[in-house]
Amino acid sequence: MADTPGIGAGRATHAPAVDVREGVPGGLDAGIGSRVDGTVSVHLVRLLLQTARRLGVAEEQLARVPGTDAVVLRGELNRLPMSSLLRLWELIARPGAGVAVAEAAPLGALNTWDYLVTTGATLVDSLRAAQPYHRLVTAAAEGFDLSGEADLTVGYRTSASDPVVASTVNEYVLAYYLRRAREATGRPLVPTKVTFGHPAPPDHRLLTDVFGTRAIEFGAAADSITFHADDANAPLPRADPMLADLMRSHADLVLASSRTVADPLDAFRIALTSALDTADPTLARVAKALAMSERSLQRHLADHGTSWRAELDSLRYERAKLLLSQGLPKSAVARRLAFTDDRALRKAVHRWTAASEATA
Repeated sequence: MADTPGIGAGRATHAPAVDVREGVPGGLDAGIGSRVDGTVSVHLVRLLLQTARRLGVAEEQLARVPGTDAVVLRGELNRLPMSSLLRLWELIARPGAGVAVAEAAPLGALNTWDYLVTTGATLVDSLRAAQPYHRLVTAAAEGFDLSGEADLTVGYRTSASDPVVASTVNEYVLAYYLRRAREATGRPLVPTKVTFGHPAPPDHRLLTDVFGTRAIEFGAAADSITFHADDANAPLPRADPMLADLMRSHADLVLASSRTVADPLDAFRIALTSALDTADPTLARVAKALAMSERSLQRHLADHGTSWRAELDSLRYERAKLLLSQGLPKSAVARRLAFTDDRALRKAVHRWTAASEATA
């Protein structure tokens, strides 16, 4: 959804946009965008799941959201479909939910992104340097806008079409940026203006309390939060140029190494790989990791034109080629791949070789 803290990146604001694309590392956009477009990080998904549970959303509803099983969420480099994030927003959409998500997101909750937006020389410098990396959290097409020559306005747009969902997302994003701005500056700063595209709710005292101001406009042309020039340009107590450079380098690496979990079969393969890593690639273990019965898992694989045996055999084959090429003795490879003994591995290698030759 947003572009920065992971939701929609705003509707365009009317103030002149700040060009923050200068100096973007050459490799950042090349070849990465197509792979991570339309996906979001597991950090944001975990944050919404935690809030959904606190708000009482039923576990069976959450379990039906693709990519929310524990084995996928443990992978820091996994990327989930934007549709999964939108579904979670739909499940929690209600007055105050957006603010609740922001309140549940201490510094570090969104991992690298949080430190990118808080370790620059000033707040505006931090946001400018971080903007090209918004894909760390959400899809490239949903980038956020920075505008203003004196005061700093952060604007965004959300791809959520449902008005209630959109308003929940909007409130989260603005509350998120206010929280990070306060953490970065070390002071309880108050925005000069907050605007929402959605109509005013019957009671918006919660928003007044959260943003610390009555200068909140509803039904506006853009969703935005504006910081006074003194706050936007004040030196940050936590400014750390070396850490900021390190975070950008790490962001490049994360984006280049991310793995898209596009469908349930991807989740299964992640769980199977994890099980093989511990030399326990059993149907029971993988089914439990995916919160499925063994029969349901086998039926799921059949629906995708594959089977447990075929998937395990394929993964073992790829691992065996790698380990044997590294010079590991067959006994060690057999143990790592959970074969009963060397003989079983040799039989498998013979079968794989014969199959490979037959299809050559």
